[in-house]
Amino acid sequence: METIELASAEDTEAILRLQQLAYQSEARLYNDWSLPPLTQTLESLRQEFACSIVLKALWDNHLAGSVRARQEGETCTIYRLIVHPDYQRRGIGSRLLRAIEDHFPTAARFELFTGSQSTSNLRLYQRHGYSITRTQPLSPNVTLVFLSKPASCSAGSIAADASQGGVSGPGGKYPSGGNQSARGSASFV
Repeated sequence: METIELASAEDTEAILRLQQLAYQSEARLYNDWSLPPLTQTLESLRQEFACSIVLKALWDNHLAGSVRARQEGETCTIYRLIVHPDYQRRGIGSRLLRAIEDHFPTAARFELFTGSQSTSNLRLYQRHGYSITRTQPLSPNVTLVFLSKPASCSAGSIAADASQGGVSGPGGKYPSGGNQSARGSASFV
């Protein structure tokens, strides 16, 4: 059984460790061990906690995933969606994505980005209504793919989850069960 809830300041060290573990597969894929999620400091993460909503996914009380987002104007930017390698392919990434979207009911659109070779991440985001808006080279090995969707596309996901006992609403816990095939892994976001 998995639960999604707001992370607290006490979770920063565990989330940073999970982030560094989850992004190792991305570093191997791009042959780039200097990716920002791998070099982020604890102090930098604490600063993100101060200005972002941070969710964590617990699977049998083990930290299985996390995601962050913040809203500026009508745009909510989602970033650092991560799932522990041992908990992938259980739908955690999908549920984290829907849960973080729920925390921003005034957003008109959602944006995120990932690496161009991160095909599992691209499929996940496109399954949830995101469309590619542009690409941008980051380094010789890494090209970022930016995606967005109107917030109105999120309502169907929320209703579907609610009918299955999934997302319960902003500020609360998000219990869910079942084994879904969506994969969260690490994304450049």
